[in-house]
Amino acid sequence: MTDNTQSAAPTVETLSEMIEYQEGAVVSRTLIKKNTGTLTLFAFDKGEGLSEHTSPYEALVHVIDGTAMVTISGKEYTVKAGEVLTLPAEEPHGLKAEQRFKMLLTMVRA
Repeated sequence: MTDNTQSAAPTVETLSEMIEYQEGAVVSRTLIKKNTGTLTLFAFDKGEGLSEHTSPYEALVHVIDGTAMVTISGKEYTVKAGEVLTLPAEEPHGLKAEQRFKMLLTMVRA
């Protein structure tokens, strides 16, 4: 992975307004992409999700809006706005938006 984001002048923004929902889709926007990790915003329309997969890196889901069902190694967790959930490395996980859902995914590669 290469360092693909430029350092920008500091700005104050509202996280929930930095990405918009699209009907029937999952939308993503990478905010920071470094060798040591990434910060990516996601917006899921109701019923959309990510199929089960694994990652060699630990991650943190920070829920910005809505509700989703996250499955980690077969165990289901309902998460809603204001909550966070850790995704352990090498554990199969996936999610489905129970209603429109926005999250900030922090992936730590170091």
